[in-house]
Amino acid sequence: MARGELRIYLGAAPGVGKTYAMLEEAHRRAGRGTDVVIGLVETHGREHTTAMIGDLETVPRRSRTRRGVAVSEMDLDAVLARKPQVAVVDELAHTNAPGSRNAHRWQDVRELLDAGISVLSTVNVQHLESLNDVVARITGVRQQETVPDAVVRSAEQVELVDMTPEALRRRLAHGNVHPPEKVDAALSNWFRAGNLTALRELALLWLADQVDDQLGRYRADHDIDATWETRERVVVAITGGPEGETLIRRAARIAARTKGADLLAVHVTRNDGLAGADAAVLARHRLLTESLGGTYHQVAGPDVPRALLEFARGVNATQIVLGVSSRHRFAALLSAGVGVTTAMLSGSIDVHLVTHEHARTGRRAPMPPALSRRRRIAGFGAVLTGLPLLTGLLLALPDPSLVTDILLFLVAVVGVALVGGWWPALLAALGGSLLLNWFFTPPYGRFLVAQTQNLLALAIFVLVAVAVSWVVDTAARRTRQAAQASAEAQTLATVAGGVLRGERPLTALLDRLRETFALESVALREGGTTVAEVGRPGLLPDAATDTVTAGDDLVLLLGGRILAASDRRVVEAFAAQAAVALRQERLAAEAATARPLAEANRLRTALLAAVSHDLRTPLASAKAAVAGLRSAEVRFDEADRAELLATADESLDRLGGLVANLLDMSRLQAGALGVTAAELGAEDVVPKALEELGPPGRSVAVRVPEDLPMLRADPGLLERVLVNVIGNALRYSPPDRPPMVTGSSHGDVVELRVIDHGPGIPVARWDEVFLPFQRLGDRDNHTGVGLGLALSRGLTEAMGGTLTPDETPGGGLTMIISLPARR
Repeated sequence: MARGELRIYLGAAPGVGKTYAMLEEAHRRAGRGTDVVIGLVETHGREHTTAMIGDLETVPRRSRTRRGVAVSEMDLDAVLARKPQVAVVDELAHTNAPGSRNAHRWQDVRELLDAGISVLSTVNVQHLESLNDVVARITGVRQQETVPDAVVRSAEQVELVDMTPEALRRRLAHGNVHPPEKVDAALSNWFRAGNLTALRELALLWLADQVDDQLGRYRADHDIDATWETRERVVVAITGGPEGETLIRRAARIAARTKGADLLAVHVTRNDGLAGADAAVLARHRLLTESLGGTYHQVAGPDVPRALLEFARGVNATQIVLGVSSRHRFAALLSAGVGVTTAMLSGSIDVHLVTHEHARTGRRAPMPPALSRRRRIAGFGAVLTGLPLLTGLLLALPDPSLVTDILLFLVAVVGVALVGGWWPALLAALGGSLLLNWFFTPPYGRFLVAQTQNLLALAIFVLVAVAVSWVVDTAARRTRQAAQASAEAQTLATVAGGVLRGERPLTALLDRLRETFALESVALREGGTTVAEVGRPGLLPDAATDTVTAGDDLVLLLGGRILAASDRRVVEAFAAQAAVALRQERLAAEAATARPLAEANRLRTALLAAVSHDLRTPLASAKAAVAGLRSAEVRFDEADRAELLATADESLDRLGGLVANLLDMSRLQAGALGVTAAELGAEDVVPKALEELGPPGRSVAVRVPEDLPMLRADPGLLERVLVNVIGNALRYSPPDRPPMVTGSSHGDVVELRVIDHGPGIPVARWDEVFLPFQRLGDRDNHTGVGLGLALSRGLTEAMGGTLTPDETPGGGLTMIISLPARR
């Protein structure tokens, strides 16, 4: 059975027309004779969307009652039994009601696809899992319903339903998205022009990446290696040399000329595992690339130009930036060089050869010795003692052969090369040729060769001895480099793991550096100030045994012992990582400082949106009542006057309560709320709270034991908490099952439970009810600014207690107020 195809309509925000476009496609397919049914469409009361359903067949929903509330979901089994060619399933990210076969609607869609049914669906960009935190930072609201990106990316078609922010706001103002009573709050919150613009950009960029991935798969499936210039991608090749920063900045300027261009820095390493470029320099180049908005990559290959071009073609690069070779002109005659070879093999990719101050200098770092100084001295000693001893031994043998003598001297040269390396072996080869000429080649005792074949044999001996010495020395050098590279990699990996697991990466990094190299103290200074130090405090530049540059103004001071030249390479990598760690700590500190400001801004925005309706309504009611009483044009009887006065009084009381909540919330956030704790009984404070609630409070059942211990709390604040919590329970309780207040004690804690049997709240959304200016689900826009539970939790915590939700057995929500008992 062939798997069904998925087509998704992606939108930046609710109301852009995703469902409408999906239904249009459903009608088009039905008109072509395709069997199309509607599994589920959410119209949200929008007339145009409802009318668009038209004569399409709709599978009845499956309904069930949960906690006294009827909920309906798509009847998955009915759709599978109907087995249409195409099913229309709206809102892909929806979370199914508890008890459903699948937890999420996208899992239902997956079953339909597996059954061979194609699906049309919709999703908003804020519901994509990878963008959940980004959307939360932009809008201040974290979406609880998300869909994995892989599900959306697996769709055969993803179509963007786009609309400008201005057009969407006009559509909202005309009542085509939300009911009129929600328009003001929506325009001031989620549908702000800045939010919509940012969400639109996120949708466009996400879809652009999706298209780019599809293009990459198409090119791979069809073995297309040629560059398709769908997007400018500038690849800059860096060697780890001093010219790297110049090349990166030049490439960044080239990329900046085209909006949306990508900058990629790549370093090609040798694939033989040997140490290459300086890790510290590469770390600085990586930091610079990322600061310019690019990405850093590292690939391995034996042929640098071909490895570079393979990478460039793999990322569909359009331009490559390389530095002009730093070799002398004579060296360029022997080989074309990386830049010229890359340009010759690049094909359609443009290659920029950028000159720099290090070009054509021919300067190359001196090659470190392959063996230690002690080994080299031992090699010279072996030459000075071993060759004379070998000569004496051969002279003592009867009738020696020149061929045998040459082979034995060659063995001696190889042995010296193994012990002392290149220079002692070279001396052994030259010395051995002289000894062979003087003692074993006629005429003896003279540096002359009588026979041509003997001269050729000596020449071959010298060449073979030099060649073998060079091979042995090179092998020893590479073995040492490989061991050093492995040790450095292990050290840096250990450092990275230790730093990532630490809470303070900079301090952990410096401490690991001090331990690794047995230093007494390490300090990082910026300008003339020490920003971090470990070990013995107070290390100054004058007292440091060594200094390493970590950045423009950053210097790493080392105290204790002088570093070996071979250690400095790793220390420079430490220094570069220290600069990165310092930057990360400062960014984290800035983020921590900005977080309260962002939260305050979010609360202020929500407050303004709430004030626009919730404070204006009682003001308008009171003003209308007072204006009517003052009017001379209308005469009211006593009953009408009493009703108008009652309306004004009720409205002003409501306004006073709202203002009091706002003031207390601001005091809580400022830490200026005064709390006067006293010992009181729950049987005294609960009736007062019910009395303040008026007639609705008389229906609340109270089950507080007479022997319940006294508790410590502020009487006025506790009464406010109970009024808010019980009032919330009354609002959602069914008429035939009023809330109940119970009391109990557990050790040194007294608990007051406010129990209701309403619809309840999913466990995953419990924390949302305590957010200021939030009403869960935005179901009620007429009962306050959404401060009740947020304020209640704040007041309870100010008294040293907690306010936590729990499930009511049989359905509903229980709010538990825990306060310290009398000591």
